[in-house]
Amino acid sequence: MAHGDRPGLWTVLGDEPLLMLEAADRIRASARAAGFEERTTLTAAGHFDWMQLARAADCLSLFATRRLIELRIPGGKPGDAGSEAIRRYCERLPDETVTLVSIGSADWSTRKTVWFKALDQAGTVIDCNAPATDELPGWIASRLAAQGQTADSQTLAFLAARFEGNLLAARQELDKLALLFSPGPLDAAAVREAVLDVARYDPQQWVEALLLGDMARAGRVLAGLAAEAVSVPSLTWLLSDHLQAVWAVAEAGGRADDGLRRAHRLYGERERLVSGAARRLSLRQVERAIRTLAMAERAGKGLEPLHDVWQILANLSTGLAPERRRAAA
Repeated sequence: MAHGDRPGLWTVLGDEPLLMLEAADRIRASARAAGFEERTTLTAAGHFDWMQLARAADCLSLFATRRLIELRIPGGKPGDAGSEAIRRYCERLPDETVTLVSIGSADWSTRKTVWFKALDQAGTVIDCNAPATDELPGWIASRLAAQGQTADSQTLAFLAARFEGNLLAARQELDKLALLFSPGPLDAAAVREAVLDVARYDPQQWVEALLLGDMARAGRVLAGLAAEAVSVPSLTWLLSDHLQAVWAVAEAGGRADDGLRRAHRLYGERERLVSGAARRLSLRQVERAIRTLAMAERAGKGLEPLHDVWQILANLSTGLAPERRRAAA
């Protein structure tokens, strides 16, 4: 294991299922190799009895001296009873035991809780977040290198566009490339023919691209959302919520004070996106975008029969584009 073969507490969290799965698999494999053969799995869902965690800690098999206890918290919220149970468990970790806790995604408020701090202080926390858009080609290159293959920058960019938001499918497609082609440089045309378009997008990715001024990506994501018939009200509400925050920060001169942070939930990545957009966009641009969103919402409800809702949303890109791109449009 990462600290030799001694027992430990490992907490795996993040927004990317593939990376969480692989991290947990490595911990399990290391535990088995170090002789932690017995395994107990607890899933804290529904009306879970948190006394099970204490009983698992106290119960050592007659036939195994080392064991692995897995605690899975699918919802990421253990509640009051779970918080107290986890805190007590961390205060006195069981002997000859590796503990693996999986909690899914954890926002800033979760990281401030007593139970999460207890996990962090008593063991090792492994963040498994999806690589950022500009990091995805490098992630793909490293996965190809592990299977003895390489690709040029254009091929990596092509694969990144196909795999965005769906790393589980990306692994399957990369495994397929390992079976189809020999080690060494990959032929770009052959890769394009072999790889499916398995990208998945969510509304947050569209909003992020718009606020960052990445209009090519915004268009690609919006097309994917339209193909999946994503709810228009969810799109308009999410972008409107961000644009209202952009307006408030822009009016304040581009900086958010504590009052604005509380009023518009400006923390972490959301604050970075909103503040950056507030410095880049004019109030007039933001106002026009909000009005366009109102039209899109009406079109989505059938109140604007002469307008296509997806075209209205696509037109937002022009209004929110960086100055040079709008001038060239």
